Amino acid sequence: MLDPKKLEDLAKQIADAIPPGVKNMAEEAEGRVKTVLQSQLSKLDVVTREEFDIQSQVLIRTREKLDAMEARLAALEQALQDKQ
Repeated sequence: MLDPKKLEDLAKQIADAIPPGVKNMAEEAEGRVKTVLQSQLSKLDVVTREEFDIQSQVLIRTREKLDAMEARLAALEQALQDKQ
């Protein structure tokens, strides 16, 4: 779903923002922050980049087919009108 490396980086940035006096607890805080982030992000209704790209390609092909069908329908309607 989400890149674990990005989650680790985000958790580390948050842990690094902790004042120096509490740095000894930073590792524990980083682990907790990472756990909370993973928990909350897993609740989001998101798709992977790969799924998004695949659906985008499907949509493009569908649009192309629709355009072709509309052009064909217009030509058939015109041919029908020309016969009348």
